[in-house]
Amino acid sequence: MQTWRSIGLAFAAAFTFCITARAAEPEVLKVWPDKAPGESGTIGPEGFQPPNPKDAKPIQRLTNVTVPTLTVYRPAADKANGACVVIAPGGGYSILAWDLEGTEVAEWLNSLGVTAVVLKYRVPKRPDDPKNLLPLQDAQRAISLVRSKASEWKLDPAKIGMLGFSAGGNLTAKTATQFDTRRYPAIDKVDEVNCRPDFAVLIYPAYLVEKDNPTKLVADLPISDKTPPLFFAHAGDDGVIPENSVQMYLALKKANVPAELHIYPTGGHGYGLRPNGHDVTTWPARCGEWMKGRGILGK
Repeated sequence: MQTWRSIGLAFAAAFTFCITARAAEPEVLKVWPDKAPGESGTIGPEGFQPPNPKDAKPIQRLTNVTVPTLTVYRPAADKANGACVVIAPGGGYSILAWDLEGTEVAEWLNSLGVTAVVLKYRVPKRPDDPKNLLPLQDAQRAISLVRSKASEWKLDPAKIGMLGFSAGGNLTAKTATQFDTRRYPAIDKVDEVNCRPDFAVLIYPAYLVEKDNPTKLVADLPISDKTPPLFFAHAGDDGVIPENSVQMYLALKKANVPAELHIYPTGGHGYGLRPNGHDVTTWPARCGEWMKGRGILGK
């Protein structure tokens, strides 16, 4: 039986492989050609918060984002399979856990031959944006922008997915269900490109159920038979309750949308890909199997 030390070493080796396997340094693109819609730019300079001494391993917490970007991590050319995933880090719509739920995830996806794009969306939540419309605008534009680059980046335009953690999982869920209505006025030809993800992965997603009734999904998740296939992973003891994943899974099942749900007994919240002594951090292996089974990883 593997020890947790051996599992940790395996993850470390995988990350080392991912770093050496990338073909080039990541490319950074602006999501919007000019100022993002609805952006006042009055929240202060963008930057990383001071390290939290309580972290077992340091976490880069990025905040005050007014200029959304896409950071593109490409796999080695001989591994690339044409699939692409836009990553939405979590952080309570206050910060972005940039490495924990962003760049480290990109490295893992590259090891599967998947092009990974880390979305820097607008945080913190603005007082005049109670429903987090600004991050959704960024995410919709990001999916369209990535799909518009399919030929240039050698991607399959039918294999453009999205993966989010916690608040980023909420953003991913909304992007995967609100694609029929673009939440900003179209500004160029990019906005003529479909903004529906072809698949989505939600890891300990937040804010999907009503606060006072966790058996009911929030109203802004219009699930239908056109919703893309989804994968969920959650810990049973997560303070961001697993009903967020469970109730959306049940709604997808009712709509005949393919979905896979993993609820692990323990593991808490906010672990990303980092081993924490609980089986929940084996979710990347299950997710890789799911993507392979759906034909996402085939060339």
